[in-house]
Amino acid sequence: MIKNKFFFGSPVKGEYKTQWQAPSNIALVKYWGKHGEQLPRNPSLSFTLSQCVTTTAVHFSPKRGQDVNFDFLFDQKKQPDFHPKVQHFLECIVPYFPALAHYHLSISSNNSFPHSSGIASSASAMAALALCIVDFEKQHHPHWSDEAFLQKASFLARLGSGSAARSIAGPVMVWGESTAFLGSSDQYAIVPQRDWHPIFQNFQDTVLIVDKEQKKVSSSLGHELMEGHPFAAQRFEQAHQNVVLLKNALSKGDLNQFIDITEGEALSLHALMMTSQPRFVLMQPHTLAIIQKIWSFRAQSQLPICFTLDAGANVHLLYPNRDRISVIDFIKNELRPHCQNGAYIEDRVGNGAQKI
Repeated sequence: MIKNKFFFGSPVKGEYKTQWQAPSNIALVKYWGKHGEQLPRNPSLSFTLSQCVTTTAVHFSPKRGQDVNFDFLFDQKKQPDFHPKVQHFLECIVPYFPALAHYHLSISSNNSFPHSSGIASSASAMAALALCIVDFEKQHHPHWSDEAFLQKASFLARLGSGSAARSIAGPVMVWGESTAFLGSSDQYAIVPQRDWHPIFQNFQDTVLIVDKEQKKVSSSLGHELMEGHPFAAQRFEQAHQNVVLLKNALSKGDLNQFIDITEGEALSLHALMMTSQPRFVLMQPHTLAIIQKIWSFRAQSQLPICFTLDAGANVHLLYPNRDRISVIDFIKNELRPHCQNGAYIEDRVGNGAQKI
């Protein structure tokens, strides 16, 4: 994408305060492997969630000098461990909004879910911060369309965390160029202009917390290990094909195809980790026990439930809202013993970020 499309060089003045809430997302077709400036090796498609959100407030105040300058509170406390990532993000986006270097940013952030829950929060966190910054920019660019606003926010969020590009809108977002979706881009995620089958409205995602600890291997390292991976080329082609197939399943309400693609993508992701050099395994025994029980329950009940995995041990259980009562009973009776301290989070597909 041409830098000029996202470059804003006009002067800005005055203070500004804003606050945005951005959701997590769960990729159904996975993004694994990147190049250049946080660009994906393959397209990904995700559900936007609604309950797992980050709320971020930013006060922009003018200052002297041209160094990126900010203070950051998480849950109303100073968190020095977060500073390097925020610093790097702000330095990355200054070329697209140079006036930002003349402002001090007072940032306050919190999650609706425990930071130690094992759920990746970088997507929602970077999306919320990017939206605050683009909102400030829009005050001096009032003729921006809503589409341009969301594109710029997704573009900037991507520079902080690749998957954050998909935490801007919803209920479905596509990031990465794909022949299946007109206007798709490696530079930002889009909301496909389609009417998805009603079965996917209010689709449920219950996150089964197998491990609350921070991942032993970072996603950044995992992406790097796709360079020279023996199965990289086949994987990238598989993702392109699965985006096409998943589009069809979401449009037609084909739950069998949805289940097949979603679970296959989750297991492919972890297979890539287990065959990289160095190799690593992020699933745990309880992860596998949950998967086996999901398969058995689906066969016995004929309910269209399935799972996906992030780059960790936790399991996302996906199912139609109509089956919620039966599935929650199954979780409480069969799956909860495999969750750390019995923890799980009930979520569902949502419509994206909002200003609050």
